[in-house]
Amino acid sequence: MRVPLMAGNWKMYKTVDQAVEFVRGLKAALAGAGGAEVAVCPPFTALAAVARELAGSQIALGAQNMYWAEEGAFTGEISPLMLKEIGCRYIILGHSERRQYFGETDQTVNKKVKAALKHGLTPIVCVGEQLAEREAGRTEAVIKTQIDGSLAGLTADELAGLVVAYEPVWAIGTGRTASTRDAQQVNGYIRALLAGLAGHGAAGRVRIQYGGSVKPDNAAGLMAEPDIDGALVGGASLQVDSFAAIVRAAGNREAGNGN
Repeated sequence: MRVPLMAGNWKMYKTVDQAVEFVRGLKAALAGAGGAEVAVCPPFTALAAVARELAGSQIALGAQNMYWAEEGAFTGEISPLMLKEIGCRYIILGHSERRQYFGETDQTVNKKVKAALKHGLTPIVCVGEQLAEREAGRTEAVIKTQIDGSLAGLTADELAGLVVAYEPVWAIGTGRTASTRDAQQVNGYIRALLAGLAGHGAAGRVRIQYGGSVKPDNAAGLMAEPDIDGALVGGASLQVDSFAAIVRAAGNREAGNGN
């Protein structure tokens, strides 16, 4: 069974003090909760402080990006070795904002994915279509290109250990959310693509999240779908109450939905 992964992507929000206060509240809010894995992905500046606060808890730490080199003259970048040392388990890679604003491509995402896996970090690889692409009926073509490029050259075992996040760009921060049917359809298509790359066994082990205006009132419906194995949550992960409610929705997911 695939255990849902509920990851909060804080983006460029929260000072160190705010981040520590948040995770203290989240630990209390989720005391006794089960059925889902939880991760928070603060800005780089707060990673060390949050790691200390999370020590001994069941909440995992993730980062929002990294470079593929272990070290070097790459001003402003962070290496996988640095993130591993600080206590990160997950790395968000290829988020649409990184692609849109900072020029990331499937090829650079692929380099980062391979570097993360080499150092024992679990990539959360983001894919998703623009609104114009969706309206033109190109969703599947766009997703296939992103999956093929971002995951090129991985072994079946490497692929099986990934997390993939389907994030339709038109739903990120807009208040618009894909219907549960549409989200499941695309997530199911992603699993079929993964099966084509690495076989059904490996594809069946991959957790495929949905991201894009996930909120407490729509989380339960999304999590009930068989190929939606958690959520990559943006704005709603910045408040303890809303993020905790989303996590609980995943914890209530029927056991028969995973494989």
